[in-house]
Amino acid sequence: MTVRPMIQNITDLSRKLEKGAVRSADLVAEALDRIAGPDGQDGRVFLSTWREAALAEAEWIDAARAKGLALPRHAGVPIAIKDLFDVKGEVTRAGSRVLDTQAPAAADAEIVRRLRRAGFVLVGKNNMTEFAYSGLGMNAHFGTPRNPCDTTADRIPGGSSSGAGVAVAAGLVPAAIGTDTGGSCRIPAAFCGTVGFKPTSTRVPKGGTVPLSRTLDCIGPLATSVSCCAVLDSVLAGGEGEDVPSFPEGGLRLGVLEGYVTEHLDAGVGAAFQAMLTRLSRRGVRLTPLTIAELADLPKINAKGGLVGAEAYAWHAPLLETRAEFYDPWVRERFSAGRSQTAEDYIRVIEARARMRALVAERQMPFDALILPTVQIVAPTMESLADSAVSGPTNLLCLRNTAVGNFLDLPAISIPCHDEGALPVGAMLMGRTGKDRRLLSIARGLEGTIRGH
Repeated sequence: MTVRPMIQNITDLSRKLEKGAVRSADLVAEALDRIAGPDGQDGRVFLSTWREAALAEAEWIDAARAKGLALPRHAGVPIAIKDLFDVKGEVTRAGSRVLDTQAPAAADAEIVRRLRRAGFVLVGKNNMTEFAYSGLGMNAHFGTPRNPCDTTADRIPGGSSSGAGVAVAAGLVPAAIGTDTGGSCRIPAAFCGTVGFKPTSTRVPKGGTVPLSRTLDCIGPLATSVSCCAVLDSVLAGGEGEDVPSFPEGGLRLGVLEGYVTEHLDAGVGAAFQAMLTRLSRRGVRLTPLTIAELADLPKINAKGGLVGAEAYAWHAPLLETRAEFYDPWVRERFSAGRSQTAEDYIRVIEARARMRALVAERQMPFDALILPTVQIVAPTMESLADSAVSGPTNLLCLRNTAVGNFLDLPAISIPCHDEGALPVGAMLMGRTGKDRRLLSIARGLEGTIRGH
């Protein structure tokens, strides 16, 4: 249950590159060689790579640095992106065969442009759940990446940013960019033992991204540390790649969310989470149990598919008419909820969401952040999910806690909190809407204690 050490984190790599202690071409070649090797799982982690272009870019960066030319602070660091971001000249498949006949992208997605401008070298696109429509991370078209945290069983990686979670956990790249509509960055982070961040929904532009739900979709990083996520959050939001300071632990007020988000905790998750809370308390963090009973209404509010069901169906309707046979039947079936929704159903969800957001905003006022388990279970085996009667409910359970942050539009971050050698467990911090950098600062201050370091 041990994971191969990471290549190194972004800040360390950037400093070494700047000082000439390492070459970008060597880092990029190492990443590409590992992707092509056993850790790449025969193409299940990356659906495409750009070896020639990435190496040429890295060589140019090294030459420019040797000449003393001004470069962005993270120039030369390799990174990966999810398969649903546009890259000029390539068909954007979104982990599916449905879009194979679409024209190549005419331009890079906005976040791809921002990564390039910050100096990151894109090495490839990660596998994902088809159209990002599941928290399990399974893909019937290209194969499911195996969770690298357990070599004795084929466990799911979590989704929908499955390849991103595995790529970071296996040390293929120091970071990857995913999307998060109901937990798609944080679930694979929790299952694979990495850090995953979901920003406020409007923080990062979504242009050039295949949507699932235009209301709930967020774009965020999976990386080795909170610091790396903070750097990438800055870049994705249009900044220069700045880190955040660590917020002091002592005196922080955390609301420990209970009830709806702890009803189905398995023993391993419960023990790891409680041990982590004990560590925080010993460090002077003030913990207060918090039950928001109204969260139990979420399944009823979303019973007819919710915002995701309606908005996903609206985008896919033409393709379901003309290319339905190319969808994974399990994913295709999920669109039936959106097809049956009425305008009244959709508006009622919007109204319920507004009421819930106002209520929770008031309840969280006394706290610097809320804390809860990222997922209530550890990563199940693929074999256990072979029956759709099991995979459906398990998918909903995987999404149960993380989807709270999307519905409420709260920034949220998952940090590993399990003991070394145990299956990964994530602790999730949720902040206030629009206060993403403050949450990242709090998370950075607490990270060592949460991890048990």
